[in-house]
Amino acid sequence: MDGLQAFILEAKSATYVGGGSPSPACRPAAHDIGYDRGSWRYLDSYFGGTDFLGQEVVWKADEPVWAMNYYGRILDPEMIDATVAGAIIKESLSALYRLGRFLGAFEYVVGQYRYVDDSDETIGQFVGIERIYVGDREVYRLDYHGGLVKP
Repeated sequence: MDGLQAFILEAKSATYVGGGSPSPACRPAAHDIGYDRGSWRYLDSYFGGTDFLGQEVVWKADEPVWAMNYYGRILDPEMIDATVAGAIIKESLSALYRLGRFLGAFEYVVGQYRYVDDSDETIGQFVGIERIYVGDREVYRLDYHGGLVKP
């Protein structure tokens, strides 16, 4: 779909990673952050904090066209907390988005932490895992999957 990947990158860069303003929650206890441009609309809606579950959806002309589900969690609270993990993720994803993509293999180092993202590179259907390591120890993990939504 023309413009979908570019819009997803734009929206992701402007919302969680870019420190965008929260939107009114569409469900009780949800954390929502949205973005729109022209006929495109994006919403990231999640529950939780240290351990969290969420979904990103893109609409074009009010029709859902793409979605991603995710579940993330701190695996070793002695080595990392949610605030540090969030800062590492934001810095790492900002670097990835500057490459003009959000899928595919990527590694980034922030101090003692190594961010690793492994996923398929097709926007149409993908599965991935985002991890943070201290040395060889996995201290954070997020599993995600998604793709095109068709009527």
